Amino acid sequence: MLLDTPVRLGVQLQPQHITYPQMRDAVRRLEDLGVDILFNWDHFFPLYGDPDGMHFEAWTMLGAWAEQTERVEFGSLVSCNSYRNADLQADMARTLDHISAKGGEGRFIFGTGSGWFERDYDEYGYEFGTAGSRLNDLADGLARVTARWEKLNPVPTRRIPIMIGGAGEQKTLRLVARHADIWHSFVKPDDLAHKVSVIEDWAEKEGRPTSGLIISNELKDRGEDFADALFEGGTRLFTLGLEGPDFDYDLVTSWLRWRDAKNG
Repeated sequence: MLLDTPVRLGVQLQPQHITYPQMRDAVRRLEDLGVDILFNWDHFFPLYGDPDGMHFEAWTMLGAWAEQTERVEFGSLVSCNSYRNADLQADMARTLDHISAKGGEGRFIFGTGSGWFERDYDEYGYEFGTAGSRLNDLADGLARVTARWEKLNPVPTRRIPIMIGGAGEQKTLRLVARHADIWHSFVKPDDLAHKVSVIEDWAEKEGRPTSGLIISNELKDRGEDFADALFEGGTRLFTLGLEGPDFDYDLVTSWLRWRDAKNG
């Protein structure tokens, strides 16, 4: 695992119950504050509150973020593999990579997972299947995404980082070992060492070293003691979900101070 990388703070802006101008302002303010990564989520309806409240689509929004921002990395935490053809996802990711490059390397992070929100599937006409079938589809999709990146003209400006979310030991963590640059989960500190050992076991079978893998975890309402324990377990990317329209910038500032103290 990559332990010598700086601690980074990612903020997930929930694209529900707000107007887009409010979202645009939040992106600007968070980049100015010094957040490292901005995320949205990939759903079609609110996850809580009014189930038919305002909500915006993820990838279209990311195109706007790519153009608006100058420094932060960005992506979805995480995209649903089921909602878009895998080769199309690769092309969309490559395009976001180029839009965000602005004279240097792109800043897009390809977060992906197998999906879980059944209403999205039902109302948009996707087959929900089972957890196992969706994970099998994710395995196929990741292979196609990475293959397509090598065929596109132009190719991405950098090796687009792949973030995989989840902690299932038989399928998800094997995909982490096979493909991921970033592994994101809600795993508690006491369970982290075991999950890492599972990834390392799969990586040995896959023939791919895990020395460059970044461990990511969720802060939520957890305090600094919890974050410290995650840090000691190897976590280096910490994500914080923010609910609008009254985003809690003071909370972000306090976690940025914690990040800076960890980085010395």
